[in-house]
Amino acid sequence: MTPAADRKPLLSTLWIFTMFNYLYADLLMMIVSPAIYQRAAAKMTAGTVLGFSLLMEILIAMVLLPRILPHRVNRWANIFAGLLGTAFVAATLGGNPPPYYVFFSSLEIVCTLFIVWYAWTWRIPEGAD
Repeated sequence: MTPAADRKPLLSTLWIFTMFNYLYADLLMMIVSPAIYQRAAAKMTAGTVLGFSLLMEILIAMVLLPRILPHRVNRWANIFAGLLGTAFVAATLGGNPPPYYVFFSSLEIVCTLFIVWYAWTWRIPEGAD
């Protein structure tokens, strides 16, 4: 595994990988099944859209935050965001999602759970924080 001092860039890279999977899965769903997206959008209030926007902004921010936050805050931010992302994607798997969506969701869940584990096992380096 990567030495503790090198975890910041790897965590950021893992979030980039996860974000691309989120985006492509949603884009593919909009292209292949636009009616599903239109029905969901029609039921959303402005508050719901804002809530989903805040959720995604937390996950998007995790591309940058691992690179700039100090160790202790960084560790907990990755754990929190990883659990949040995992829970959200797992919740979207209800019903009968298409196989490609299950594929992308599985990658996202594995990656966010790895982020949680990687951050959880990240011990403070000597003389840091």
